[in-house]
Amino acid sequence: MDANLTEYIQSNKKIFQDSLRTFLQKLDIPTQLKESMLYSVEGSGKRLRPILALASYEAYSKDVASKVYSSAAALEFIHTYSLIHDDLPAIDNDDYRRGELTNHKVFDEATAILAGDALLTYSFEIISNDPLLRDNQKVELIKRLSHSSGPSGMVGGQLLDIKAENNAVTLEELENVHALKTGELVNFAIFAGAFLAEATEDQLRHLQEFAYYLGLIFQVQDDILDVTGDPGKVGRPVGGDEENEKSTFPKILGLEGAIQKKSEYVTIAKEALRKANAQDSYLMALTYHFSQRDH
Repeated sequence: MDANLTEYIQSNKKIFQDSLRTFLQKLDIPTQLKESMLYSVEGSGKRLRPILALASYEAYSKDVASKVYSSAAALEFIHTYSLIHDDLPAIDNDDYRRGELTNHKVFDEATAILAGDALLTYSFEIISNDPLLRDNQKVELIKRLSHSSGPSGMVGGQLLDIKAENNAVTLEELENVHALKTGELVNFAIFAGAFLAEATEDQLRHLQEFAYYLGLIFQVQDDILDVTGDPGKVGRPVGGDEENEKSTFPKILGLEGAIQKKSEYVTIAKEALRKANAQDSYLMALTYHFSQRDH
């Protein structure tokens, strides 16, 4: 990875990590609930979604990006809630996440469910209380985030993903699953940053195309890592997709076909960035990082 990008990711990861912790620690809530929420939020997450929001903002504004932080925190809390619930016995039944015991294994299923619920609902409170945002900005961001994380976005994609297990699906159907399950939160990250930087409608339109393909790039690489990855780096056992008979890009296209499809997505994403006048931003470097990450 480029040294500048490495520094950019690491320095901003720390900023967002501190921000997430601050948002949670100030809550006056039952101790076990707070501990459960903090446990998953303080895991070794990469914070790529908040960093994408920041990079999207910086592509169109030279101002200090403080106004991005509440939306980025809300986004990361929703992502974390989705992981807590994904790991539950009723869905993926995972004991480990990023090399650590999953939330319901450390606490219990009831607490894990409630911690996820709390992270989801607290997300919208964070945005609504941000003094740096105008009321119309708060409304637009809450509307977009609720869409991206709800039945027409991530949650709908999660159900489609479950239904695709043990069933043959087409490439188009698989793309739709992951455009919803993974891509919608990536889409919000890109939109939120550029929106708060007051990008034009035309720029936002091209960025939405970019975000769509970036979400697919992330998922294809995730599927590839489940076949070829190092469990020590990935943070979980590999081969689980095949064992659970999940529909994946390598399963449909073969490993080499999946790698080729990822390359096609990268080409389209880069062209969308060019049309959005954002090709010189960190968004381009992050696209390459998404496509080559090994964990």
